[in-house]
Amino acid sequence: MEQENTKRSRIIGLRLTTGEYDGLEKEWKKSNCRKLSDYVRRLIFGKPLVSSYRNRSMDELMAELIVLRKELNAIGNNFNQAVHRLHTLDHLPQMQHWLVGFERDKHLLSDQMEAIKIVIKKMGGQWLQ
Repeated sequence: MEQENTKRSRIIGLRLTTGEYDGLEKEWKKSNCRKLSDYVRRLIFGKPLVSSYRNRSMDELMAELIVLRKELNAIGNNFNQAVHRLHTLDHLPQMQHWLVGFERDKHLLSDQMEAIKIVIKKMGGQWLQ
């Protein structure tokens, strides 16, 4: 069997009206294709397309959780930097200055964690309905 060349080096330019593009994008988002180019390629060559019906609330939940995860990672990084700095301090005045900053960061962390709890509780309530 001959091995088909899978390197895609040719480009086709296609102009669409806004309505045509919106319709194409709407159908693409219903499919399981991750990229618009893959979706169009399947349409052109008559390959099978699988349309999936996705739970919109779960999509929103995942988007919220991704944002929360990024926020938690940022908070964790800040905390690790603060602890690392604590280990490098060698003077009492520096230590006192660090403690003031640490208390501020601790309150920020507490507020962020409370916001996360509220969002998770809200999402859980929506999911259970």
